[in-house]
Amino acid sequence: MKRVLIAEGSEEMAALFRAELPEHEILIHPPEAVGAPVDYMVVGRPSAGFMAARPEVKLILSLNAGIEHLLRSGEIAEQTPIVRMVDSGLAEGMTEWVLAEALAWHRNIRLYERFQRDHRWQPQAEKLAHERLVTILGAGALGTPVARHFVAFGFKTRVWSRSGRAVEGAETFAGNEGLIPAVTGADIVVNLLPLTAETRDIAEARLFSAQAKGGFFINGARGGHVVDADLIAAVDSGQLSGAVLDVFRVEPLPESDPFWRHPDIRVSPHVAAPTHPRIAVVEIARNIKRFERGEAIPHLVDKARGY
Repeated sequence: MKRVLIAEGSEEMAALFRAELPEHEILIHPPEAVGAPVDYMVVGRPSAGFMAARPEVKLILSLNAGIEHLLRSGEIAEQTPIVRMVDSGLAEGMTEWVLAEALAWHRNIRLYERFQRDHRWQPQAEKLAHERLVTILGAGALGTPVARHFVAFGFKTRVWSRSGRAVEGAETFAGNEGLIPAVTGADIVVNLLPLTAETRDIAEARLFSAQAKGGFFINGARGGHVVDADLIAAVDSGQLSGAVLDVFRVEPLPESDPFWRHPDIRVSPHVAAPTHPRIAVVEIARNIKRFERGEAIPHLVDKARGY
């Protein structure tokens, strides 16, 4: 019987796996002390040494879309394949969060909340969607559906990615030479890129300066994409009117971090696209069955690219 080990899982998740994989033994760590070899490992953010102690694993299945922490650990053998978590729940969650934050800024809702606290009746100039330009950084499993929704709402939409993948209704930009043109004049920039050596620190002073004066920045990808000091400087100078961040270089965000106290930067605790167990388990089980049938598995990590 093949064994599936869930790192830091729950009995609820184990029950879901047992329903999907009745011919497999499902183990949880902790609390179970697992001495026998396991075939598959389901991981989120495992503790140091956890993966290194399981060199026999044939396939690692991530509970998260981001896998840079797994690669950075150095505990996974080069020949061991890793599968990113890409399911409808992640995409739906991210799309909802990005649109909620973008529309709240677009229609001055956050500003009016502040005015209400001060008892200020102060109407602002309002724009319609077709008068706004939105740039999505990333055209993958998260960036593509987000871009499609902006297009559907009527926003002028651009998409930038390394490969130049097209999204219907959006203007496409690609490669290093296309980054600044993609964000030039953008009212809203949304970062949904994977974190790699090429994309680390990509959201920095030059990018913010290219946006429309008074623009808005949304980060739902990884904290390592943003040069924090440059973002704060762009907001303080008025180049950007604000930002919303769901991810950070250090999580949980330390109490001393200036993002907590900044009046124009909103913080959420890495909740934009949480993993929904009932959806995720079905997708992971499908990939285990594909692996056992010798079929191609979608969203295998290219370790050279870092995602």
